[in-house]
Amino acid sequence: MPDKITGFKTLITKILVFYYTFSFSYVIFDKPQILNTKNQRFMSYKQEIFDVFENNASPEEIEWLQKQAEKNTTGIKMAFVGAPRFISKKGISPFTISVKESNFDVSAANWSLDQLARIYLLLHFDPTDKDSYFSTIESLFLSADINEAVALYSALPLLEYRKDWTFRATEAVRTNIGEVFDAIAFGNPFPAIHFNKQAWNQLILKCIFNEKSIHRIVGLDERRNEKLAISISDFAHERWAANRTVPPLIWKLTIPYVNDQIVKDLDYLMKTGDNDNILAAFLVLKASTNSNGKALLNKQKSKIETLGDTQLTWKYLEK
Repeated sequence: MPDKITGFKTLITKILVFYYTFSFSYVIFDKPQILNTKNQRFMSYKQEIFDVFENNASPEEIEWLQKQAEKNTTGIKMAFVGAPRFISKKGISPFTISVKESNFDVSAANWSLDQLARIYLLLHFDPTDKDSYFSTIESLFLSADINEAVALYSALPLLEYRKDWTFRATEAVRTNIGEVFDAIAFGNPFPAIHFNKQAWNQLILKCIFNEKSIHRIVGLDERRNEKLAISISDFAHERWAANRTVPPLIWKLTIPYVNDQIVKDLDYLMKTGDNDNILAAFLVLKASTNSNGKALLNKQKSKIETLGDTQLTWKYLEK
């Protein structure tokens, strides 16, 4: 009997040793690595950008870009600056990239192949050390020519520590360089995600003042606000006083902040006899809950009928 008990104890000991040995080796060697969500997001952007690049580039251009992306920080910076010597400046077909942790997309409508390559390279800087990462990219901003700046501002919504680039983004709004301003204003969701109300309104009003079409601004509907609506009304009065017009599409930004003054503005639009102005006024009044606005809409039914077969949507005014 003692021998049987001893043998049983030995068997149990062996089983326990095997179990703990196997468990330890699993923890050390075989346990799947859990990727940081930031790294996962970064890898997704890299792959999406590279897929578009690969579909538009020559084998030589693809090989060059892959080699540059494997270099150290200094090498990638040099490749960023020198990209146009190796990559075509041809335009590429429009595409979109969904920006993680937001409801907006990058809408790349007028990107060139060398711009795409530069953005791909930016995504290869190591973001582990925030200060080093930030200073590396900031140094590129400080020395950038126009095309480099366009690539940098276009890439902002895809970079790490995104919110920390807000001040840099507002610098692009203040610039007098059209290409740089357009890079932050159009197809770029960074302002919609991170600009405060004042910076956002400044962006919109500068577009309107410079007679740039606003329909390509990302987040246009979502970021409407009362102060912007009042500013648009004031801007229109200044233009009308100088016998100038305002783009009909801008009145879309007054919804849902139509007050009695804006109703008077819409009445003025109706009386201009211009079909685009009439359409804009109609669409605002139709969406408004202002009682005077509803009364004006009923009063001007005959004007609406003059639009004929015109599509009664804001899309028609996106010019």
